[in-house]
Amino acid sequence: MKQYRKIIALLMAATTSVVMSSEFESQAADPALDMAQVKILGEYKLTQPYGFNDAPEEALLNLKKATAQAEEQYQEMKRKEKEARERKAAEEARKAQEEAERIAAQQAAAEQAAAEQAVAQQAAAEQAAVQQVAAEQQTAVQQTAAYSASASDQTLLAAIIFCEAGNQPYEGQVAVGAVIMNRVRSAVYPNSIAEVIYQPGQFGPAMTGWLDSILASGGYTDTAMQAAADALAGSNPIGDCLYFGCGNFGIQIGDHFFH
Repeated sequence: MKQYRKIIALLMAATTSVVMSSEFESQAADPALDMAQVKILGEYKLTQPYGFNDAPEEALLNLKKATAQAEEQYQEMKRKEKEARERKAAEEARKAQEEAERIAAQQAAAEQAAAEQAVAQQAAAEQAAVQQVAAEQQTAVQQTAAYSASASDQTLLAAIIFCEAGNQPYEGQVAVGAVIMNRVRSAVYPNSIAEVIYQPGQFGPAMTGWLDSILASGGYTDTAMQAAADALAGSNPIGDCLYFGCGNFGIQIGDHFFH
């Protein structure tokens, strides 16, 4: 900025010197002339003798033109400096915005990771609970004592299994046998297979005579007979359940719910 001010001052000084030397040489040599101080652009000063206001018009025009050009250059420099400051401010704002977005993205990623970890921990806890229940049920199955039954008891058990669950998966057939064996072992039911099966109001096939028909004809399947044998040996997929039916609660195996 100071450089352009100096250029303006030097141009005016040079023009003034040319005018004085060409037109007013005799007076410029007079030591008695009093020199006036002319302030240009606030901080540079030129001397001009009194009485020399009639400088050649062309020289004055050149001076004005040079001054205008210097001022134009000065204004252009200021404009460029302003643009540079604005660009710098915009760049700093952009960087600040990018940094804020980066921090926000990192925070969001951390929160997402924490949420996913919490979900995984919850799933692991639920899986562990399911496995524990399964282990307890398996332990209960393994700890069920084998029942010493006669061949007729096994046949009767196979017949009721066929009547109640002959169209169900094998596990469901064993489960029906396990319900009967749980009742035999329970203190609130009779303590024999036949008494449990024929207890009034308990098993429909026994009340309708269908069970006796199956026994008489041997209409039960080999699968039902094997399910009876497994139930007598202590196989028990339903724990201590004493009831089964087509409700909507309890342990579901096939179409039956055990509770």
